[in-house]
Amino acid sequence: MDVIARAWSKAVRTALPGPWRLGLVLREGIGAILLGGLALMIEVLSRSGLAVPVAPLVAVLFLLRRGLPATVLVATAVASGWCGGPLPLLVCAGWSAGARVTRVGVLAGSFTVGFVLITASSVVKDMDQAPVKLVVGLSLGGFLLLAVLPALWGRYRAQRRALMDALSERNEQLLRERAMVAHQARLRERHRIAQDMHDSLGHQLALISVHSGALEVDRTLSDRQREAVGVLRLAAVAAMRELREVVGVLHDESTAAPAVAGAAAGAGAGPGVGGAGGVDGIEQLVESSRAAGTVVAFVRDGERRPLAASAGHAAYRIVQEALTNAHKHAPGAPINIALRYEPDALVVEVVNPGAPEPVGVRAGRATAVVSGGQGLTGLRERARLVGGMVHAGPTPEAGFRLAAVLPYEGAEGAGGVAGGPVGGGTGAPGEVPDWALDGVPPVEAAPPRRRSPAIGCAIGGAVVLLAVLGLVVWGVVAFIRATDDSTVRRPLYDSVEVGTAEADVRRMLPPGNSFFTKDLERGGPTPPADSSCRYFLSDTDGEGWEGDNVVRFCFKDGVLVEKKHYNVSP
Repeated sequence: MDVIARAWSKAVRTALPGPWRLGLVLREGIGAILLGGLALMIEVLSRSGLAVPVAPLVAVLFLLRRGLPATVLVATAVASGWCGGPLPLLVCAGWSAGARVTRVGVLAGSFTVGFVLITASSVVKDMDQAPVKLVVGLSLGGFLLLAVLPALWGRYRAQRRALMDALSERNEQLLRERAMVAHQARLRERHRIAQDMHDSLGHQLALISVHSGALEVDRTLSDRQREAVGVLRLAAVAAMRELREVVGVLHDESTAAPAVAGAAAGAGAGPGVGGAGGVDGIEQLVESSRAAGTVVAFVRDGERRPLAASAGHAAYRIVQEALTNAHKHAPGAPINIALRYEPDALVVEVVNPGAPEPVGVRAGRATAVVSGGQGLTGLRERARLVGGMVHAGPTPEAGFRLAAVLPYEGAEGAGGVAGGPVGGGTGAPGEVPDWALDGVPPVEAAPPRRRSPAIGCAIGGAVVLLAVLGLVVWGVVAFIRATDDSTVRRPLYDSVEVGTAEADVRRMLPPGNSFFTKDLERGGPTPPADSSCRYFLSDTDGEGWEGDNVVRFCFKDGVLVEKKHYNVSP
């Protein structure tokens, strides 16, 4: 019982899909009542005797058309072939099938089956009353006009609605994606700013700290001056700590990889400030470290070759970070810097052979080294973005070595993160577009217009209209021919004489058509006894405008025994 109940519930939900809100219930109920009443009126006026079963059948099929559009279309086509009451429902069934059946094969199959069944039922019903060709033509024309045309319009409306929904959804998705791209671009810019603050300001603060430590042990200064220098060194250390905290906050809020700003490779605040950028700025870093009292050896080897802007900027930042770490962790130790132009890449090497006793310990004021843990990570990321690599580790002499390999042709232009514009900008490689920082996307050119589904539906409608027009013309011609086949001209009537052999008379008479002559046997004079008669229409004017002019030929024993011309009143 549970299986039957579930199956019945599923069948009801399929045939009558919801939700059935009040407006839908009223609309469907009123539509079923109107179509049922119209079918009842048509059947009563046509005196077919099918008014009682047809009216409720039309109402039920109207209610089922939403859930079973193809089935209702076929059933309505069969019913329309037998009687005229379901014809208004055929329009609604065609509309629903065109709008709700999404599979083209099912849609075409249901209309094909519907046409075959409406034609077959019409031929079976009117076979003795009209020519088969005329019935087929009228059935095809009526089906195209009452079912196919509404289906095309319903299909167009459904496709247009689906297209508008898809465009609206895509527009919302594009807006969300643009907002995400703008957010990611801002995060990348924050990350880049944090990296530059770490590399540039950290290096300068480390130099200030080293200079201050050297002045603290200068015996030519007075105690008050050394105390002021100590305060300056402590302030530099505190500034470095605060800088590390700010950089950490910026790193924590950014989940995207840093974008190497190639355009910034040549921008700076002047020599010694860490903003010169590029391979040429490395010599200024060396001079700044030497001015702080550190022994720095700088060697350039190989034939100099041009570098990409991002690769040169990465080399500058690598040397800057290495010098900063050497000043912080091994103050006073010599530093060896080498730039080697290999055939396929630039090798940057910074070596710290060994670290003497820290300056702070000699002065009796040991100070904890401030480190944010982001330096080497940032260097590896910078090298990766230009297609290179970084290696850092201790040396056998208890020193520290940092080496980087940077290809001459880096990863610039590979994408938004690896050096291309973020979000489709048009600036330098790696540069964040201005609209991404402002959060306002630019107005893009309109995409190429797609062909509207209305064009296809209009073509289909035009084809159907031409087909209907052709069928109407063909039906009119067939009707005229059938009328001629059922009419005896006056000269022919006069030429036929009583007593002529039946075979000769039948060869002279037209073939006739029962569609026009089926009701002519009723009324008129009584035919001769034991005779068989044939009835035709006459082309002569009768008595008044009412009734039909009839010609009758009666045969008996193979001979024409009577010919009669008379008028039959309705």
